[in-house]
Amino acid sequence: MSEQILKILQDTEAVLSGHFLLSSGKHSKGYVQCAKLLRYADKAEIVLREAVKKLPQKPDIVVGPAMGGVIVSYEVGRQLGVESIFTERVENVMSLRRGFDIPKGAKILIAEDVLTTGKSTKETIDALASFGGEVIGVLCIVDRTDGSLPFDLPIYSAVKLNIETYEAEHCPLCKQGSVPVKPGSRRF
Repeated sequence: MSEQILKILQDTEAVLSGHFLLSSGKHSKGYVQCAKLLRYADKAEIVLREAVKKLPQKPDIVVGPAMGGVIVSYEVGRQLGVESIFTERVENVMSLRRGFDIPKGAKILIAEDVLTTGKSTKETIDALASFGGEVIGVLCIVDRTDGSLPFDLPIYSAVKLNIETYEAEHCPLCKQGSVPVKPGSRRF
């Protein structure tokens, strides 16, 4: 099934090749721009269904960090028949706003587009900590993690991609004279 998911990502031009500056400050030969996939509701439904199938339990609420997790959270919430809300940055701090609330004891699933360093996910976990819910896992379209995340939660992904990343000072693409492009949305 992961070949079908990868084909959908490629067909929608969500998987890019080149020289990229990631939000973490690292460089990469590849980039996943899930917004390209999410333009197509029918394709997003198929891809996210694969991740949803892996969940061991149904959450009470799905929370997506803005921007990338908003549509993902909505679609996952729709498939599961549960509420979907989102966090957003206010003065560069992830926050729960717009009158959204987490009921005490609620089982929370965080929904992301791409999980690489886990920074947005960790910021979302921190933003939700005071509400008394329990984060039970992270669902994402693409898992790009290398095993070193700032949280200890299960990850449920539609596909796992191993795209090499480099510290800027050790980037072989820079050494070849290439200049990285910053395709994402987060400032750092």
